[in-house]
Amino acid sequence: MSPSTIIFDLGGVLLEWNPRYLYRKLFEDEAAMESFLSIVCTPEWNVRQDAGRPFAEAVAELVERHPEQEALIRAYHERWEEMVPHAIEETVEILADVRAAGYRVAALSNWSAETYPLMRRRFDFLGWFETIVLSGEERCIKPDPQIYEILLRRLNQPAHECIFIDDSEKNIIVAQQMGIHAIHFHSSSALRQTLHEIGVVF
Repeated sequence: MSPSTIIFDLGGVLLEWNPRYLYRKLFEDEAAMESFLSIVCTPEWNVRQDAGRPFAEAVAELVERHPEQEALIRAYHERWEEMVPHAIEETVEILADVRAAGYRVAALSNWSAETYPLMRRRFDFLGWFETIVLSGEERCIKPDPQIYEILLRRLNQPAHECIFIDDSEKNIIVAQQMGIHAIHFHSSSALRQTLHEIGVVF
């Protein structure tokens, strides 16, 4: 293969994101925190914000169902930025290296359109991408093939000339089915090695 474009996921690949970074500050008991995140502010609830639902609507829905947890629910939105403590610097270095080597770089991420601007202000490397496709803006979420097609159209690039890096196996599977060379992200060091093995020179 002769890849010319490398597409990065954001959360879990370039940015460390986990609601526990916030909620460990708000709960003294780990089990109580895990219960809250599995019953109230669940991953399934959060995915709907990634798919374009406004946070105000999402929070109001949960407060109505769990009024005794109102302060903790509102914190998910009001203190959301505390869920992203830092970038994954080793992967940022890989992004810098492949970009310097002349590869086109893009991003494809399941991310709320409301919270992404907070990240853009904090992390300069988010300005390095030729294009970024966010699920919250497109109202279409990985692994729906449509969001991959949106990115390929914007890049005007054949799928087989693209490499896609994501930490979710289900997203990788769909990308591969579409003809994109996809890498399941486990660590920055493993990613660097895999890129070398498939012919990325940097």
